[in-house]
Amino acid sequence: MLRIENLCSGYGGFEVLQNISLEMGAGETVAVLGPNGAGKSTLLKVISGLLKPTSGKIYFEGRRIDGKPSHEIVEMGISLVPEGGRLFPELTVYNNLLVGAYNKRTRRHFKETLEEVFSLFPIIKERQNQIAGLMSGGERQMVAIARALMSRPKLLMLDEPSSGLAPKIVASIFEFVKEIKERGYSVLMVEQTVKKAVGLADRVYLLESGRMVFSGDQTSFLNNPKIKSSYLGI
Repeated sequence: MLRIENLCSGYGGFEVLQNISLEMGAGETVAVLGPNGAGKSTLLKVISGLLKPTSGKIYFEGRRIDGKPSHEIVEMGISLVPEGGRLFPELTVYNNLLVGAYNKRTRRHFKETLEEVFSLFPIIKERQNQIAGLMSGGERQMVAIARALMSRPKLLMLDEPSSGLAPKIVASIFEFVKEIKERGYSVLMVEQTVKKAVGLADRVYLLESGRMVFSGDQTSFLNNPKIKSSYLGI
């Protein structure tokens, strides 16, 4: 579904990503892990068209998307939940969801998609008329994920979905991600909650200082001696 070849990108002449390669298949959940400043969020921004690559190629379902504008990438079926969710706080929950269904491909399926989202997040159905900015951090994150699902993505990208949330709420967010995975969505997730992310992942990539230093399945990640000491505290 997604293939990245030797991708480089950055800001103002500073190269953050250096020769990044990554692959994921349809229906897979892939976790991209690494310390702060490793380039994880930058990678998602490049895939979604919010940041241009300086070199390298990105293919989605066999078509090159690097350099395409972000709205075209959304139309093709890639949706990003940015770190912190970034809702429209003055709008109701329902209107935030409506914004997520703006593209031509999804408008005609609005009611059908809304019901699917409500079945995933019953609390959102209950709170659909509430002002989004008055919700708790965990509830806002659920709405952000729901808004992304309203675009009927083939690939859902999550940037630090547990960031800034209490441990109990983090557990709930990962339960929702598990449910999304079980419903057949392809998920590319950037996270620092390593054990929970790896527990859901079919494939794991590790970024350090803008370079990919590990790629493999869940078992090989958990059994890697360096990773066990540096990231798992074992």
